[in-house]
Amino acid sequence: MLIWAAVICGFAFIPGAWEWFIDTTKNHGLVMSFFKFALLGTFGEMLSLRIKEGVYCKRGFGLMPKLLIWGILGVVIASAMTIFKTGTVALLQGGFKISEAGAWFAGSLSWGKFFVALCVSVLMNTLFAPVFMTFHKITDIHIAETGGSLKGFFSHPLNIQDKMSHKINWDIQFGFVFKKTIPLLWYPAHTITFLLPGTLQVLFAAALGVALGVILSIKK
Repeated sequence: MLIWAAVICGFAFIPGAWEWFIDTTKNHGLVMSFFKFALLGTFGEMLSLRIKEGVYCKRGFGLMPKLLIWGILGVVIASAMTIFKTGTVALLQGGFKISEAGAWFAGSLSWGKFFVALCVSVLMNTLFAPVFMTFHKITDIHIAETGGSLKGFFSHPLNIQDKMSHKINWDIQFGFVFKKTIPLLWYPAHTITFLLPGTLQVLFAAALGVALGVILSIKK
């Protein structure tokens, strides 16, 4: 917990910390995405564990593997956000002949910008999120099965087929994670994300990982 407390205090009390954050995000977006998701996504899982079992970390939790996986997924998510923002505007302009879509999305807050942000969110969470969530679940299972250590994580094959067939609880994965959290949480949450300034979008998306940790802990 000291890491997260130090980060929060740094941005709250160190002069120029926020300006450094904005500049670094602009110049090294993917690197910053790694660290944003590594810290906030892992914290979400720690908070989930705290709610369920009363501790933030325990033997076999896999703190280091989770930091690594969340960081890598953060780079993937940031890339997907860029792809879907660009692709959705192109689709609206070319496929649906809404020529104003690009101007709406680039402009100030308006109903047009909200419409485009909603379209980006729906497309990204419908086409990308299920694959992302399933792969993340596979890595979680692998971390648990290999003792929660980096050495164990890399010493054993991931064996995606076995985990897809026998280890994932599809009643929860499809019936709750896909069917309920995507339309009820991620559609509106990422609509808000895409309404924010570009330098804050990935940070807000990473912070949503904390919310997901709480939701999943309540479900379990």
